[in-house]
Amino acid sequence: MRVILLRHAECLGNVDKSAYTTIPDHSLPLTEHGEKQARDAGARIRGLVGGGRLGVFVSPYRRTLHTLALLDLDPVWTVQEPRLREQDWGNLQDPEEQVRQEAERNVYGHFFYRLSHGESGADVDDRLAAFLTELPSHTADVDVYLVVTHGLTMRLLARRALGWSVALFEALSNPACCEDRILTSGPSGWTLDRPFEQWRPASDASGQIPTTR
Repeated sequence: MRVILLRHAECLGNVDKSAYTTIPDHSLPLTEHGEKQARDAGARIRGLVGGGRLGVFVSPYRRTLHTLALLDLDPVWTVQEPRLREQDWGNLQDPEEQVRQEAERNVYGHFFYRLSHGESGADVDDRLAAFLTELPSHTADVDVYLVVTHGLTMRLLARRALGWSVALFEALSNPACCEDRILTSGPSGWTLDRPFEQWRPASDASGQIPTTR
């Protein structure tokens, strides 16, 4: 089983954090640059799929759906999967509260810190565990999966599949917009095509599982 993980293209919230205070997170549009990123990524993703039959899971956010549309793919089926959504910060954000919670989360840790009106990273991890458990039931009619999602969600999907520690997850950087990673399931478990960038060594000295490329 091969799963291509793709972060959405650049959206308004990536270049203007104040957008989260006036526009619902799920409704943030792509920027003009983001639209170009997604169109340019289409050929790369089609090359990764090759001649295989493609099944797509996509977060039901505007930015992920628009990214998928601009990739110009021809999947066997497409499923909007709410469990692949971004970490929930809770409705429209207050500017001062946004700054305070981001600072607290950086000190407390991104995995366990629960946002006042939203989720912790651990909450996202739990819903992704259920998604991964159900994934093998869809293999009958496709050869490759594409998962169009968000940066934190990508890192947590990899953490769940590969059994990484929480300490390692918190040391990983988000992939860039429209950046991909490939998870492959084989007889000995999951492998990742290449590591995520790290902004620091993991506090428990653990590392990412060796790559397959």
